[in-house]
Amino acid sequence: MKPDTHPVYGPVVFRDRGAGVSFLSRSTIAGRSGGPTVEWEDGRTYPVVDVDVSSASHPFWTGTARVLDSEGRVEKFRRRYGQKTQP
Repeated sequence: MKPDTHPVYGPVVFRDRGAGVSFLSRSTIAGRSGGPTVEWEDGRTYPVVDVDVSSASHPFWTGTARVLDSEGRVEKFRRRYGQKTQP
């Protein structure tokens, strides 16, 4: 492989401020310098990325998802665009 063509891949802390949850993972975002950092549970300092939605706050994963319509899409299409009955 050519040197210096691939981004740095390393540990990063992803933080969901809405749910108050943080988790340590690996990402290419680790190569960006000058961003905010946080001290993790192991005593090391890692770059931190704030995310809007994670599995701790997403409605699908938390079980708070709502069904918006009670009728099926096919029935709704047929009702709207189906053949008109002639008198």
